[in-house]
Amino acid sequence: MGHGVTAARYQAHEFAARTGVTVRTLHHYDRLGLLRPSARSAAGYRLYGEGDVARLQQILTLKFLGLPLRQIKDLLAQAPDDLATTLRLQREAIAERRRQLDLALDAIAEAERRLAAGADLDWDGLKRITEAITMQRDWDQLDWSWTQQYSAEGQRQKLAARNVPPEVVKQGERDWAILIAEVEAATAAGEDPVGAHAQALADRWAALVQGFTGGDPEIEANLKKMYADMDNWPTTWRPCSPEAWAFMDKALAARQERQS
Repeated sequence: MGHGVTAARYQAHEFAARTGVTVRTLHHYDRLGLLRPSARSAAGYRLYGEGDVARLQQILTLKFLGLPLRQIKDLLAQAPDDLATTLRLQREAIAERRRQLDLALDAIAEAERRLAAGADLDWDGLKRITEAITMQRDWDQLDWSWTQQYSAEGQRQKLAARNVPPEVVKQGERDWAILIAEVEAATAAGEDPVGAHAQALADRWAALVQGFTGGDPEIEANLKKMYADMDNWPTTWRPCSPEAWAFMDKALAARQERQS
């Protein structure tokens, strides 16, 4: 670029059109501190430049690999020479993606076996597992405020006082996403909730719940109360299908009997 030439600046709608994202996405990334506009116009409009393209591509690539937005923000805030951390996070994200793809391949193989045997294809089951595998749940954008109605102020203070490290929270989010995908797969395949695989899923489910509640009986009771009121949950907050919830209810009940 020659001297005296001003770098091009684009308003949000222009930048969005050039990069293939939505204006809403740009505004969301700005609010999160992920992608701040390079400048502001005299009227206060966001202005983006060529340098913002590289940052946006980093965000979109890491998001495609499965990293939550909070983790992407932390990663991009690190020193550029922290290659070891970057590679480790990418390896973990790709490994998780591979696991999800393996589940999708298993579902397709089951559908092929059913067709080869002359059985009717279970379209609903295939749809559920496909949605479970391909859905990009952005946990950072979920509104958790509605869950406060199921707990007292003192219990919320207990949870806040535990000061769980951010990396532990992020790992928990990844563990839940993987487990829910596997539960959806087991549900779609018509597995027995009392079977060995379903019971292994129930053990992992119980361990994650235990990690969240810390074994506090009051918090556990409020969590059960929230699950029992699932019909009144916001329609935009459905971590898994009703069929998967029903499957896990049976699996957890069988687990409780097994341990009693």
